[in-house]
Amino acid sequence: MKLVRCIAMCTALSLAGLATSFAQQVQTDFDHRADFSQYKTYSWEQIKPANSLWTSRIKNAVDNQLTAKGWTLVDQSADVAIMAIETTQTQRTLDTFYDGFGGWGWRGFGGFGDATTTERDYKEGTLVVDMYDAKSKKLIWRGSTEDSLSGKPANNEKNLEKGVAKMFKAFPPGWGRH
Repeated sequence: MKLVRCIAMCTALSLAGLATSFAQQVQTDFDHRADFSQYKTYSWEQIKPANSLWTSRIKNAVDNQLTAKGWTLVDQSADVAIMAIETTQTQRTLDTFYDGFGGWGWRGFGGFGDATTTERDYKEGTLVVDMYDAKSKKLIWRGSTEDSLSGKPANNEKNLEKGVAKMFKAFPPGWGRH
């Protein structure tokens, strides 16, 4: 019974670790001296996706969030210039399963049982969105989202939208401060 409980616990911990290792990670940072209440318009300077099919998807995801915050996209004389860079890379994970901790052996000491380790490669995508004050050309805000990529483009597009929504959840920084 202890063996079954131990295997169940190891399996549960492995699954919990696996779920958190593939969870979407979002980070933001900003210039604490920047007065975000002065910014109302933005324009796109550059979007550099790893795959050109993603240019409009990235732009639409960011545009939707900024429009919801009351910002307006303009062709020229914007308050803020935006750049976005998307990259993909292959990551490797090792999964180890222990099938028990052995039994009683020579002089009452047992072995550690058998362990099976498998390697698995997966693609990870990162999107970085930078905002620059258009007049001073200084970086005022940076957001990034990182997630495992699926073999299905529709799933990746949903994850992009979720990641960008999380990125802009507390945007603009200091909103509501006086």
